[in-house]
Amino acid sequence: MLNLPQLIIAILLYFVLFFGIGFILNMLLRSTWTMAVIYPIVVFFMVDQKGFFSYFTDTTNSFSQLWNSLSSLTAADVIILIAGMIGAILSGIANRMLRARGYQMF
Repeated sequence: MLNLPQLIIAILLYFVLFFGIGFILNMLLRSTWTMAVIYPIVVFFMVDQKGFFSYFTDTTNSFSQLWNSLSSLTAADVIILIAGMIGAILSGIANRMLRARGYQMF
């Protein structure tokens, strides 16, 4: 169970982490929404208890367990993950604004 200071710090960390990763990926790959598209996959790997290849070998069981894991998240977990998604989206917006203002490297 997270108390309020831990929740605030976790929200800030996820926001800054995924903003930074998204900004760098968008800059290197010269695309705008790379991290916003990849982020749900990253969340599935963070929440999931199974390995990557189990989705190909034991598909129905793996997806049902993933659904159970996603549905058992607490409100604090969901808020933290949403903060990461907001950071990923804002990194795309920041890169788009920098390109519109003439910065060629973005």
